[in-house]
Amino acid sequence: MTTAQSGVSRGKFVVFEGPEGAGKSTQLALLRGRLTAAGRDPVFTREPGGTPTGDAIRSVVLDPQLRVDPLTEFLLYSAGRAQHVADVIAPALAAGRDVVSDRFTAASVAYQGYGRGLELQLVERLNLRVTNGLTPDLTVFWTSTLNSVSSGHPAARSTTASKRPGSSSTGACALVSSRRPKPQPMARG
Repeated sequence: MTTAQSGVSRGKFVVFEGPEGAGKSTQLALLRGRLTAAGRDPVFTREPGGTPTGDAIRSVVLDPQLRVDPLTEFLLYSAGRAQHVADVIAPALAAGRDVVSDRFTAASVAYQGYGRGLELQLVERLNLRVTNGLTPDLTVFWTSTLNSVSSGHPAARSTTASKRPGSSSTGACALVSSRRPKPQPMARG
């Protein structure tokens, strides 16, 4: 039975995208508080991860003892995203619950496409396939200058310091972000 057949409205899917240290976590916490105070019960989730499978994949990719090729990294994260959509996002939306995710497909475009040099068409095609065409109703892009991401923010310092050489670093995403025009929130029409 589809959401329409059951009489339940599909929930809204909102994604926050941006580099480490740009303020996503702070804003997500504020949003959670406001929605809870308003009596709403959204699902808050994150990528990479969001499921036990996704968390296991994330730990493999971020293991400093392993050398993970950029394409392998993207394929692993894509497998985690497929599981995340199947286990968390799609069921919640079908049940009429709103879903708020810390990152989704735009992260792959930034990290693996621009940051790791993979062909953008490949990244976009695989994102479309592993999400079964699911796109956010609203994507909010948080941007930051390279300086504010690479200095001063404890999460940016500790995350960057813990990565192995050549991995997809927060710095790569921040660098891409700092050299491109600042994106604005986009609503799906």
